[in-house]
Amino acid sequence: MTEGTAAPESSKIDSKRETFALVIAAAGWIVPGLGHALLKMWGRAVACFLTAGLLVFFGAGMRGNVFTSSGNDAFDTLGYLADLGAGTFYFVARSLETNGPDVSRADGDYGTRFLAAAGVLNLLAALHAYEAARGRKA
Repeated sequence: MTEGTAAPESSKIDSKRETFALVIAAAGWIVPGLGHALLKMWGRAVACFLTAGLLVFFGAGMRGNVFTSSGNDAFDTLGYLADLGAGTFYFVARSLETNGPDVSRADGDYGTRFLAAAGVLNLLAALHAYEAARGRKA
């Protein structure tokens, strides 16, 4: 076997691994913890799912603001991106927000922070699952 034939096989393996890692990351973003579950990292999967889920549940229960894509300024857009990071839990939070946000009190303000924290946490978890799927130390 010559060196010229080994390179295409290696690049095919790297390409497959990269595609697999992207699928893992997307799954981890859509459903918090799913990326880790697909990698059979059960403890991290449960921790990510429960943490993001509880943050969304409490944040929506405190009537925090769930941002939409029709933001008025850069902070609304950043809030939307942070909230959207929670994947399907973003839509759960939208459905729990039946009476609208109430950020006139501290509860609603903290709820807004909880919702954003859930999204950012889930994005970090999806990134970790991506790196683990690529074979990097996790």
